[in-house]
Amino acid sequence: VAAAENDLTASQWESLQRLWGRCAYCGADDGRGLQKDCMLPISRGGRYTVANVVPACASCNASKCNAELTTWMRRKGFDEPSFLTRQWQIVRRIAAD
Repeated sequence: VAAAENDLTASQWESLQRLWGRCAYCGADDGRGLQKDCMLPISRGGRYTVANVVPACASCNASKCNAELTTWMRRKGFDEPSFLTRQWQIVRRIAAD
């Protein structure tokens, strides 16, 4: 993990949480706070960057673990196209700020 490029700033993380508002995957807001989840896990070459991190509830973060995103989302019955579109829009908005 230490060798990976991890350039997600505190400001970007705050923006991700604000713009998503809830768990990026299931929409839950369990009141316990959201965790940083790498869409492409560190173990598969992912990094902590604004384009790879989304806020996730503890349940989704634990469930996804190091699974491949699209396979996991399909198994859970989540709306993958909507998620990916929104993720792209949010990353573009943060980049524009």
